Amino acid sequence: MRIISLNAWGGRLHAALIDYIRQAEADVLCLQEVLRAPGADWGWSIYRDAGLELPQRANLFAEISAALPGHDGFFCPTSRGELFNGDSAIAAEFGLATFVRKSHSVIAQGLDFVHGSFSANGWGEHPRPRNAHCIRVVSRENASSLTIAHMHGLRDPAGKSDTAARAKQAAALVALVERVWPGGEGLVVCGDFNVLPDSETFAILARLGLSELVTGNGLVDTRTSYYLKQGRFADYMLVTPEVKIARFEVVEAPEVSDHRALLLDIG
Repeated sequence: MRIISLNAWGGRLHAALIDYIRQAEADVLCLQEVLRAPGADWGWSIYRDAGLELPQRANLFAEISAALPGHDGFFCPTSRGELFNGDSAIAAEFGLATFVRKSHSVIAQGLDFVHGSFSANGWGEHPRPRNAHCIRVVSRENASSLTIAHMHGLRDPAGKSDTAARAKQAAALVALVERVWPGGEGLVVCGDFNVLPDSETFAILARLGLSELVTGNGLVDTRTSYYLKQGRFADYMLVTPEVKIARFEVVEAPEVSDHRALLLDIG
């Protein structure tokens, strides 16, 4: 089984992102920063916030779904706000997306907020609402089961250091996983956590028997050349001892976001 986790960056590198997703052969694709705007035209839109303007793909979820016809897609929104096409406003939702190859059956799942709650009338105040999605899948080929969870951790304008909100977020993620994962089988937890490698987040997740693969393999950078700031850790992947790792990679090329994809092959 191949699991890929990636912050899609709202589709800002759209062509490269879609090409990569098509050829990556992921069985489970865990994406953060995905947008959905049913009824709106496919194409580019603009996100505006306090003088900042960023190009976004308002229907990124639909575009990825079209690129992966052999997968089932799950969209998990955290907020609903406005994007813009010229002077026209587009009602869009922002959140996580999980895609599962149809040869794998989802036999249990959980979705919940790890920070805040759904914002229906705007993107929300900083730090904005964040959620996590957890699934338990069975491979039809060998009837083995695996639990996979991913999260987009809260972004604090003050930085990535530990805060009470981040500790509460990690505890909420553990509680969500425990509702889905039966124990005694493999567990993978991944995503853009928005924390540093020494964060107490990892001590909290270690209560589930998880060990972290990015820092555990001596890797020091999960950001691409599109990210120009210091502090180049954001994305992590953790596994329990039951997960038999055939390959783990922080993907350097192609660059499809300001985050690197994390790729895990399970033997």
